[in-house]
Amino acid sequence: MTPRVVAVHSHASHTFSKPTRESITLLEGLGVEGDAHCGATVQHRSRVAADPSQPNLRQVHLIPEELFDELRTSGHDVAPGQLGENITTRGVDVLALPVGARLRFGDAVVTITGLRNPCQQINGFQSGLLKQLVRTDDEGRVVRLAGVMGIVSRGGPVVAGGTIEVELPPTPHFPLTRV
Repeated sequence: MTPRVVAVHSHASHTFSKPTRESITLLEGLGVEGDAHCGATVQHRSRVAADPSQPNLRQVHLIPEELFDELRTSGHDVAPGQLGENITTRGVDVLALPVGARLRFGDAVVTITGLRNPCQQINGFQSGLLKQLVRTDDEGRVVRLAGVMGIVSRGGPVVAGGTIEVELPPTPHFPLTRV
């Protein structure tokens, strides 16, 4: 299966879910045009409160649609955009990508910076959902499944149905950690 964009989302306000759009425009070094998290420095409210001068490593949020398939088996019905992502993907294991992997959406490029670390707000959306998105594996390691974050390395439009090309960084590859 060719990796593709299932849906794109943005919202000008800091809301939990984001409405689906026909397309979004990525702005180099900033994020999604018109989205509340767009900016060169952090836009997430708790991070702004801690240090508003931090670089924004969370300009674009991506979630694989396959996660929604898995969540349905545990009784959680989640649709694209409802967890606040900007791009819903299918056919690429974004959680397994290394730091610095680049995803090409036509001319636009997102460089992956790390894993989304979900907060308690997710349980307000659906009770018990946080336990499904942050788990402990058999070796006692925390596993985060709520998608990945990235920065815009090249601007351009991203449309639902568009293809995704994955470019890995030079070795050695480093696993994603929370950002």
